[in-house]
Amino acid sequence: MRSSLYIVIITLIVSACGKKEATHSEADHAHEKSAEAKYTCPMHPQIVKDSPGTCPVCGMDLVPASSAQISSNHIMLTNSQIRLANITTQKVGMHSVGETSIVHARLVANEEKTAIISNRAAGRIERLYIKETGQSIKQGEPLYELYSENLLTLQREYLLAKEQFETLGKQEPRYESFLKASERKLLLYGLTSRQIAQLINSKSIQQRITFLAPASGIVTEIPVTEGQYIAEGSILYRIENIDKLWVEAELYPNETAFVKTGDKLTLRISGFETAPAEATVTFLSPEYKGNTQVTVVRAVLDNAQHQYTPGLQAQVMLNHSSKQSLAIPVDAVIRSEKGAHVYIQNGRNTFQPRMVKTGLEDFNMVEITEGLQAGDTVAATGAYLLYSEMILKNGTDPMAGHQHAH
Repeated sequence: MRSSLYIVIITLIVSACGKKEATHSEADHAHEKSAEAKYTCPMHPQIVKDSPGTCPVCGMDLVPASSAQISSNHIMLTNSQIRLANITTQKVGMHSVGETSIVHARLVANEEKTAIISNRAAGRIERLYIKETGQSIKQGEPLYELYSENLLTLQREYLLAKEQFETLGKQEPRYESFLKASERKLLLYGLTSRQIAQLINSKSIQQRITFLAPASGIVTEIPVTEGQYIAEGSILYRIENIDKLWVEAELYPNETAFVKTGDKLTLRISGFETAPAEATVTFLSPEYKGNTQVTVVRAVLDNAQHQYTPGLQAQVMLNHSSKQSLAIPVDAVIRSEKGAHVYIQNGRNTFQPRMVKTGLEDFNMVEITEGLQAGDTVAATGAYLLYSEMILKNGTDPMAGHQHAH
């Protein structure tokens, strides 16, 4: 009877141990299952779920996420978001970087391309086709109409010489020279070959002669009015050709060593800051102004599309003291009161902010003295979108409380 009691007790102990092991096995299996996969929203990584579904914030489909992607200090975007935000990446490497001095300049008309239209015969202005400055005109377009007694006389002489040549030219060759001389006078007084041909066809004197523009450009000066009687040689129009403009700036003695004739200058023109321009230095002139010695630098700017006009303000970027150093594009660096930081790519479409220290900086590149190493991949464009998304995600500056990385 005592032995039967022992058997019953041993049976109960073995059964209890088996249930306990099964309970532990089920718990471990459930824990492993819960840790197997997590799902997050590409737009809102703070949304993390154990099973697929949609984001309660934006409605996007949840995607599998690793523990790194779930971190609050990371941001993951979809391929479409990468394209829409124009986010591009670039490897950190060695580049030539130098200091940049900014000199203020302005665009002025190229005086070598300026056309002064003067009157060739005394007379009365009957009509001005261009009455306001700032208007553009093309070569060959009508400028003004003139009544001139002198031109009337020259037309009569030409028609008479033409008639004499047709009648007596075969017997007397000298009439041909008379005809050519009278035609040359009309050309010298500003008539065109086409107008002379019309005179021959009509065989009647034109009371009002229309004069055409000899050059294309912008009309900047009109010192006459309709109905005004003007003398021979009076200035009627000033036309500026803006296909090539001058960029003029003043350099102080400590800046003259950075520029020489033939150099290419990088410009930021007012209203066109996002599209830097390039001009070629053609002239340097030392001058003395306001008790200060300066050097006037002049560069030629191509303006074939006429997007720039004289009078615009500009900034000239003088790069100097260049050296080879670890550098990244200027647009890749985000600056705030906490310091400077960049976004490094540490996974497919996954970015993480990192504090950096900067050194020399020019128009395109900035030196990185601390925080990155050669081979790191950073967001070269679209960094500010990543910065904004991190603030939306965390509610605060992603670099708050961070120190510069070593």
